[in-house]
Amino acid sequence: MFPVFQSLLSEVSKSYQTISITKQLHALIAKTQLSSDPFYVTKILRFYALNHQLCSARNLFDTTPHRSVFLWNSIIRAYAQAYKFDDAITLFLQMLRTVTKPDNFTYACVIRACSENFDLDVLRIVHGGAIISRFGLDSICGSALVTAYSKLGLVGEASKIFNGIPEPDLVLWNSMISGYGYCGLWDKGLLFFNWLRGVGIKPDGYTLIGLIMGLTDNSLLNVGHGVHGFCVKNNFDSNPHIGSALVSMYSRCKCMDSAYIVFSSIFQPDLVTWSALVTGYLQCGQNEKVLLFFKKLNMNGKKADSILIASVLAASAQFANIRPAKEIHGYVLRQGLESNILVSSALVNTYSKCGFVGLAIHVFKIMPNRTTISYNSIILGLSLHGLASQAFGIFSEMLEMGVRPDESTFSALLSACCHAGLVHDGREVFRRMIEEFYIQARSEHYVHMVKLLGMAGELEQAYEFIISLPKPVDSGIWGALLSCCDFHQNTELAELVAKQLFESEPKKGAYRVMLSNIYAGSGKWDEVKKLRDGISENGVTKLPGLSLIECDGG
Repeated sequence: MFPVFQSLLSEVSKSYQTISITKQLHALIAKTQLSSDPFYVTKILRFYALNHQLCSARNLFDTTPHRSVFLWNSIIRAYAQAYKFDDAITLFLQMLRTVTKPDNFTYACVIRACSENFDLDVLRIVHGGAIISRFGLDSICGSALVTAYSKLGLVGEASKIFNGIPEPDLVLWNSMISGYGYCGLWDKGLLFFNWLRGVGIKPDGYTLIGLIMGLTDNSLLNVGHGVHGFCVKNNFDSNPHIGSALVSMYSRCKCMDSAYIVFSSIFQPDLVTWSALVTGYLQCGQNEKVLLFFKKLNMNGKKADSILIASVLAASAQFANIRPAKEIHGYVLRQGLESNILVSSALVNTYSKCGFVGLAIHVFKIMPNRTTISYNSIILGLSLHGLASQAFGIFSEMLEMGVRPDESTFSALLSACCHAGLVHDGREVFRRMIEEFYIQARSEHYVHMVKLLGMAGELEQAYEFIISLPKPVDSGIWGALLSCCDFHQNTELAELVAKQLFESEPKKGAYRVMLSNIYAGSGKWDEVKKLRDGISENGVTKLPGLSLIECDGG
């Protein structure tokens, strides 16, 4: 009978078993003496975990009397893969109190759980246990430790572990190179890459992906071209994962022509590659291409995830035409993603920016679950349309529901006060943010307060407010006061504010133009000429304004 079970297990594994087949197999084994065999129990437990049946997997584990290290590893891994990291660590601690001792795979799994859970304290404890158990110099455990410390930003700790292992294998080298990539230390990653080749170890696809991951800035484009050339020369460019990494790299470097060339060379780009290209166009402000490639993605039978949909909605918000947003909304409904917080919040934001605040409110009201992000989206949308009282009503509801506001919430509320000229309410919002919710004010909050006071004619109070701020004061805050001086034609204060701005940003022409307009309004034409001549002579620039009108409203 045993060979029959083994054959059945093999076939089930090959066909990526369904939950019904797993339950049938479990029932068959439960009727025999194999029900207590750790080998078969471990197989069934893994099948349950693959089908996301964590409760069934745990029940099987709890009712098994003899638990091998493989069974322990399987249940710990099942919880970790389900992002239940605390449960995975609790099981590990429970395992330590049994006669079954953890092996290097156990430690590696728990170490990854600690890094994913951003739990440095427990990671250090587990690391100590690995050293005591003599797994500290093991390649599997060492690779997990290098990756974990790197993800937590402690690449120095990762380097110490790497240097302490006498004969690191390629997996460990890759972990170290990827670790430098995580932390943006591309130069050290490149150094390790050359060192790897120098000791006679041949890099693989994971090595190059780790190296490419660290190239995050346009200034590193030449380095990226060099790595790309190495990939082509050594026939790595046909690897779809490396192709995806190269698309991401060129997108991050805002070199979309190269990104598209690599993308076009990939036979069947996966969703990650599509997302990298679309996100790259979004970051470069090429919103038309964002929508174009999103449509192409759908025509190629790919199903976009919530992050990509939110990115595409952000692009459609830049258009005056509501049609793209409605089309994406239809796609969201067809895919059953309307309950996703990220997607629904992006819809609220898009409809608001396109001027359809009624649709934004409708989407918000039908959300099954509302988080800080979704509340922030609707409060900001209402504030943009001058609906301050409704924005404050949503804020009150937010507090009643026990959802904690963050700095973005208060920025949206202060924006609402600015649009409605509610000076008293704005002061109260600012006070509550600091004194009641203990949120540190940022530059954007200060800008809102200066605009609120300044546009209400309280220019001196706005100036005193800026003087009281920690130094150095952001130029945007001074710029807000200068625009208020322009509105009220206060030449004397404008000169004082402009002096601060000219010292901090001597090459920015917008402030000089603003001051010259104030002088012109006061009839000081000599001062206007001096400022305009200074702009021409010193090469100071002012970006031209842009306007977008969509004639087809859809």
